Amino acid sequence: MPKERPDEEVVRSQLRDEKQRVEEESTVDGRRSTEDEAAPDSNGSASTDAEAKAAEYLELAQRTQADFENFRKRAVKDMAASGARAKAGLIRELLPVVDNLERALGAVEESDDGVGQGLKLVYAELQGVLSRNGVEAMVPDGEPFDPNIHEAISTRPVEEAEAGTVVDVVEKGYKLDETVIRPARVVVAA
Repeated sequence: MPKERPDEEVVRSQLRDEKQRVEEESTVDGRRSTEDEAAPDSNGSASTDAEAKAAEYLELAQRTQADFENFRKRAVKDMAASGARAKAGLIRELLPVVDNLERALGAVEESDDGVGQGLKLVYAELQGVLSRNGVEAMVPDGEPFDPNIHEAISTRPVEEAEAGTVVDVVEKGYKLDETVIRPARVVVAA
């Protein structure tokens, strides 16, 4: 919970009380000390000088508090960015596991009950974890090539497809929210 800012009037009142206490302590037998008599302020009034000093301290306190608030906000923002980078790094390392599970599922015959069912369960669980964390697969088959989200590994002349269109996806791409974690590796029509 953020700490409440002190009321300006309360701070001014506290500074005035402190000023009066200091003046009372510096008064000896009803008279001011010789230092105060020797150095009157330029306006001839000690209260104006004290109020200026109080305003200066109040401004310093307000600036310090604002600097601390800015630091706190920046630290929270940096922590969130650091967490997002760590999450993206972990997901990048898990993507080859997802690819290998997909290859294994493609190689398993339908008649194989035990191993095939186990692989399907593991794959479904891993896909669920990724989707709950904001990861989505990109399968751009038939879309126009976009170098921001696709990586062209080759081109191939295809009569039915327009030039610059993705005709085959070699490796799926993935996004974490709106950030591309891994571009889709594709073959583009020439």
